[in-house]
Amino acid sequence: MKKLKLRGKELKRIGYTDDRAIALALNIVNKFLKKKNKVEVLDLLERVRVSPESFLKHNYFKELAVLLLGEEPEARKEKPRLREKAYDFKIYGEEFIDPEAIRQMEVAMKLPIVVKGALMPDAHVGYGLPIGGVVATYNAVIPYGVGMDIGCRMCLSVYPVPPEIIEAQRSRIKNILIENTRFGLAEFKGHEDYDILDRQEFKEIPFLKPLKKKFAEQLGTSGHGNHFVDVGIFKLEKAWPEVPLAPGSYFAILTHSGSRNFGAEIATHYTRVAQQKLGLTGEASKLAWLELDTEDGQEYWKAMELAGDYSAFNHRIIHTKLSKALGEKPAQVFENHHNFAWKEKLSGTEELIIHRKGATPAGIGDIGIIPGTMASPAYLVAGKGNEESLNSASHGAGRQVSRNKAKKQFTQNEINKVLRKAGVELIGGGLDEAPMAYKNIGDVMQAQADLVRPLAKFYPKIVRME
Repeated sequence: MKKLKLRGKELKRIGYTDDRAIALALNIVNKFLKKKNKVEVLDLLERVRVSPESFLKHNYFKELAVLLLGEEPEARKEKPRLREKAYDFKIYGEEFIDPEAIRQMEVAMKLPIVVKGALMPDAHVGYGLPIGGVVATYNAVIPYGVGMDIGCRMCLSVYPVPPEIIEAQRSRIKNILIENTRFGLAEFKGHEDYDILDRQEFKEIPFLKPLKKKFAEQLGTSGHGNHFVDVGIFKLEKAWPEVPLAPGSYFAILTHSGSRNFGAEIATHYTRVAQQKLGLTGEASKLAWLELDTEDGQEYWKAMELAGDYSAFNHRIIHTKLSKALGEKPAQVFENHHNFAWKEKLSGTEELIIHRKGATPAGIGDIGIIPGTMASPAYLVAGKGNEESLNSASHGAGRQVSRNKAKKQFTQNEINKVLRKAGVELIGGGLDEAPMAYKNIGDVMQAQADLVRPLAKFYPKIVRME
């Protein structure tokens, strides 16, 4: 049966005017009425609006009826208040950061649940929390503090093969990339029965059940925008304990992708749930949170962890397919998440929830990958454990020009010139991903010299994007 899709504008047509009532009504529909006929559901919701007193004892319309009557439950009477002054936070590479991203971070630092924060040098404007924003909370998680693409991830496979193979077998390698990768809406056919499809979360959390089909269909695929599969050269100039390889140059594959539509659905749904519970208004409503000792908070946390595992599994499939097609096994694989929340302790604190939206874990012992652009190197790094940054570093170079502006500002000829100079061949890609739309990765790395120690570099040579 086709899932019912209801939008806020349809509720406005039947007389709903309050955004909180609309959000609550949509949540009720999604939880209890998604298999019903749309006409029936709209008629029922209109009856609730016209005569809310008749639904005060209804199993799942009670809260909506109370809200429509203007008699909020005790727990909703006191809206959380923002601090008058934002808590101080450390900014790395401030000279490279759009002031609007800093202002967004200031809003986040006014939230009553936030105790500490930092802004990475690749920061730019995002939805709610800026991309590159890191915040620590007590016993609460902010869905949009994690982000839409939950568990977005980097994965680097280094092969015991000299990089000269790229030029010697360029045509073959390009064909392997095209045949074994999918981007955007493209999917593979004939999926294997992977264990991740049997996860308990699909049985325990009603909201996740209808997402399982798309979850399965998008296995092993990459997203759009800045997601990529690159073939290139891994250069290790000196020996490091963290890199069990001899110094030299190697053939390597680097991927960047996340939890696809699955993560986006989770972020949107639980933000709506949090907004309806808290009743926040204005820009702060985008940073609505769920307390972890509530049912909804526990649900989100489980869903987030599943999305993170899904992202890692997608990368595993991609690298396995490519390795098999190449007839090679990697000598070493490095990988890390961003767009996630972790339970961690900083010096002198209780356990905190560290949200890293577009930021890489950089504690002692953490190995991360920080990409530049399609025409500049990615860095393999070791974290220095700097608590001023909440043990975090940037997740990339970071945009300096928005996608829309990039499409208007740059031409394909300009991009081709930059790529030729870097010796890079592009398969796919758009003007919005022009290398010039990003900050200089060298500047970004210099700005976070206190956060990470560079170990090696990856130079892209064949880039595959949507």
